Amino acid sequence: MTTTEKDTHAAEVRAPEIRPRNVMGKLPRYAAGKPPAIIEGLQSYKLSSNENPFPPLPAVLEAISNRQDINRYPDPLSTALRTELAAFLDVPAEDIVTGAGSLGALNQLLSTFAGQNEHGVPDEVIYPWRSFEAYPISVGLSGADGVQVPLRADGTHDLEAMAAAITDRTRVILLCTPNNPTGPALTSVQVEDFLVQVPADVLVVIDEAYEDFVRDPEAVNGIEMYREHPNVVVLRTFSKGAGLAGLRVGYSVSHPPVTQYLRVAAVPFAVSQLAETAAVASLQHHGELVERIQGLVEERTRVVAGLKALGWRIPEAQGNFVWLDLGENTPEFAALAEQQALAARAFGTEGVRVTIGEQEANTRFLALCATYTKGPGVS
Repeated sequence: MTTTEKDTHAAEVRAPEIRPRNVMGKLPRYAAGKPPAIIEGLQSYKLSSNENPFPPLPAVLEAISNRQDINRYPDPLSTALRTELAAFLDVPAEDIVTGAGSLGALNQLLSTFAGQNEHGVPDEVIYPWRSFEAYPISVGLSGADGVQVPLRADGTHDLEAMAAAITDRTRVILLCTPNNPTGPALTSVQVEDFLVQVPADVLVVIDEAYEDFVRDPEAVNGIEMYREHPNVVVLRTFSKGAGLAGLRVGYSVSHPPVTQYLRVAAVPFAVSQLAETAAVASLQHHGELVERIQGLVEERTRVVAGLKALGWRIPEAQGNFVWLDLGENTPEFAALAEQQALAARAFGTEGVRVTIGEQEANTRFLALCATYTKGPGVS
């Protein structure tokens, strides 16, 4: 066969263009926090991903270093972790389903309860916006339509508008508390009042990825809501407070009518032996973990007080981050932070989220804010 004949043959057998599902053209791309720039003479700090700046507890590191069985598949039910969590939370182990972080647990839930009906009509999933940027991606991939309800001006959920958005197509409602990236937490009273307005066959997911950092005594406790309401599902993770972001271990808590289906949709072996061991050890040394988290909470208090003293108006911060509502000045501020070897998370022209990090990083961030005259409330 000549070269010309080969080219002709290749053209004849060339596969047609491979096309993804139509929804792929509508979904945003997840933008992970960028690493900090290297600036000569300055220590670089990553404040863009809401990571715990400190490594796991020494006891946790020791526990995972002793695992020698990673040539074997992990327990698909994460029995040891679920047993430990059941005692820690005082809930039945059967009500816990583990996943690869709280996002993995959320994806399992959406793939189970949101999609399209028997006539091909998409279900609806209601969630606040702006909120966790994976929400529209996860909802879209499930096949459902996302219904975004804008936050209030103070960065809080507009629960009245979310209740008004419920239709006969609504299958799931997402509540993010504290809300990422703005920071405020929902209160128990607010959630109780909201749940009264939600049909019993609609799941309400309380996403508490940052629950470890909440100090507002009025803040909702998802586990308490789950105890009282059969349609409530709680999401939690070991990524933030426990500092296990790289091991990907989270879980959902819900009642048997929900978990019986979640176990079918759960990704097999999503939680590795190392992740399960680290999570169990974190729970067994929870007192030490609380002390470490409290140090970050105190740093958050210092940063918030410093910003207010400078004249900045920011939403209530109950996570391990603060939100700067910078609008069109967002790219400029993020670039200035980069020049100071600080990586902050810029959201288009909406604002900048800055993680509470090491003390020196937080101090340098405050120094930048002291020189920036275009911040919210700064004249």
